[in-house]
Amino acid sequence: MTKKLFSNIFVGLITLGFFSACTEKNPSNRTDTYSSGKIVFAADESFSTILNEEKAVFESKFREAEVEPFYTNELDAINLLMKDSVHLVVAARDLTQKEKKNLVSRNLKAVTFPIGYDGLAFIVNKENTDTCITVRDVKRILSGEVKNWSDVYPGSKRGKIEVIFDNKQSSAVHFCVDSILGGKPINSENIVAGKTSKEVIDYVEATPGAIGIIGSNWLYDGRDTTNITFKKNINVMAVSKMETATPMNSWKPYQAYFLDGRYPFVRTIYALVCDPLRALPMHFAQFISDPTGQLIILKSGLLPYRGDIQIRSIKVNKE
Repeated sequence: MTKKLFSNIFVGLITLGFFSACTEKNPSNRTDTYSSGKIVFAADESFSTILNEEKAVFESKFREAEVEPFYTNELDAINLLMKDSVHLVVAARDLTQKEKKNLVSRNLKAVTFPIGYDGLAFIVNKENTDTCITVRDVKRILSGEVKNWSDVYPGSKRGKIEVIFDNKQSSAVHFCVDSILGGKPINSENIVAGKTSKEVIDYVEATPGAIGIIGSNWLYDGRDTTNITFKKNINVMAVSKMETATPMNSWKPYQAYFLDGRYPFVRTIYALVCDPLRALPMHFAQFISDPTGQLIILKSGLLPYRGDIQIRSIKVNKE
């Protein structure tokens, strides 16, 4: 783990060696079919818990197929697709028009499958009871306008706010810059860069003054089959669109609040395919977007892109 978000992380040689061994750049040398063979796909690490489940179910249905994930940051994953090193990427953004034109110029065509929605979650130490925050204060923290907990919560004794991301080039960082800060850079002085979402959770557990920023799918407690509780070793912040955050107007990253718009930081997850053979990479992407794959996303605590989901209020009479 590095102390500065913008410090260099040298993974180039490892990545190059991995893909030299596991993929073929020339589609004519590929041996995979629609339902058999072996491929490597790339994905932002924050979606690893979901994709591991998708992989397990897919391979149990298609026993001659093997889909091997390479978990990295969003930027490197999409760069691998653009270089024709992989034919499937899972990320929290679609390809840009420039990227699509680049592929077309090489007689390649990308197909985009929106597969679900997750929330960008803000987590704090278990001892931190200041767990309601406004969108405005999130922006102030990320922009560096405020540096101490007392700037947000008058009277707080927690000192400086440390912000930790999973990776300096992750989808979480991209979302904060583009969707929260309107394209402006993150300027908070105390930025910590981890390598994985688990590192973010571990750091927050050990650091009373930290705020961790990760995908909400990492927060669900595997013991809870209803997906309505979060992991017990941290606190998840509730976010308000109002000027002042209170428990009555602040919302945590639950599926229902993605659907009705109450949670403000929601992003779309995409499967990006550039597969000239329309073989195993295409099939796996279609599987994730079909009913079985969408049910896996629903059970993971996220909101599937497809499906007739309705919210009903239930009144319980207490005698």
